[in-house]
Amino acid sequence: MRSSVTVLLLVVILLSSFPQSVFADNAGHLFFIERNKNKHLVQYDIRLTENRDLSDLRPVNAYWILENGRREELNSIERKYAYGIIRQEKLDKDKFKVILAAFKGWEIIVERINDTFKAVVSINGIESILQKIYIKSEETGAGLPRVLYVELVGRTKERGLPIKERIAPR
Repeated sequence: MRSSVTVLLLVVILLSSFPQSVFADNAGHLFFIERNKNKHLVQYDIRLTENRDLSDLRPVNAYWILENGRREELNSIERKYAYGIIRQEKLDKDKFKVILAAFKGWEIIVERINDTFKAVVSINGIESILQKIYIKSEETGAGLPRVLYVELVGRTKERGLPIKERIAPR
């Protein structure tokens, strides 16, 4: 009995140390950005009212999950030019359009699907639920990153099949 309690406590401690994005069934979690640069993630979550409806003002929130699991807000440069949300437009009671700073020509539709909110995008021309954006980059001589490619990872909206698309910058 005592060993069972010890094992249970260890499992609880281990699970609580993982970043929030590890658990895809978190009702507030939409997707995250992962980079090859380090293990920090940019997490995108939904803000809901007490009635579990979308908040009318800025329903999507972005922040860092550091390698050690700590949460940290994006700084003003990151918000304005890279990972921030530059536009959130309400389309319907349970539907918003979101535009990220680094992907201005690309729409993310946040909508209620099976009683949870998901980020819906086109991946390989197929309407899909976005789970992750992976950014592969390298440092230039000027110390600025040069993006080699961006990979969208998710599941098709209709059948739930895994899907991904690699996009190289122009």
